[in-house]
Amino acid sequence: MASCCEGDCSLDARHSRQRGTLRVVLVINAVMFLVIVAAALYGGSASLLADSLDNLGDALTYGLSLYAVSRGALVKARVALFKGGLILLAALAVGGQIVYKLLNPSLPLFEIMGVFSLIGLIANGACLGLLWRHRNEDINMSSVWECSRNDIVSNLSVFVAAGAVYLTKTGWPDILVATALLFFLLRSALRVISSARSEIKAAGEF
Repeated sequence: MASCCEGDCSLDARHSRQRGTLRVVLVINAVMFLVIVAAALYGGSASLLADSLDNLGDALTYGLSLYAVSRGALVKARVALFKGGLILLAALAVGGQIVYKLLNPSLPLFEIMGVFSLIGLIANGACLGLLWRHRNEDINMSSVWECSRNDIVSNLSVFVAAGAVYLTKTGWPDILVATALLFFLLRSALRVISSARSEIKAAGEF
């Protein structure tokens, strides 16, 4: 039977735990993307669509993170850099939807926004809880945790927007929240990209 030193065994165990967690959150986010994007299109909500794109970006991110779990620091940093790029693309997609809504104003269905933002909050809260213990283990897992935290903010924002749409009977709260999420995603993307570039630079690549 092959033996390993205590440090290697501990590292292997940590990688195994990370893979298990990532598989679970990957499935959750993939399912939530399909559910919420359908709800967003039906309800005509830009903020809910932003929420669904965030779930899609996370599902792709978790898949990349599974690949990077047992790789070296440089590979993890490069994957984190790519994840930052995915968050940036999601932000640009949200920006496009905001422009479309401004040019084609409509009243979103606040009931759909409220119900599905709460469903998303429950699902993403479970993901955040699963990822909490891994958040400081390495740049790969810290960037994953950053994505999951974004989801919670997004869900809460959409829920608030739903209430504001109901009270004002206009689509402006939906657009304003989508705009706020746009800037939040941009800020998160820049943070992940900056951290990844620092890691790559430390490895002597830049």
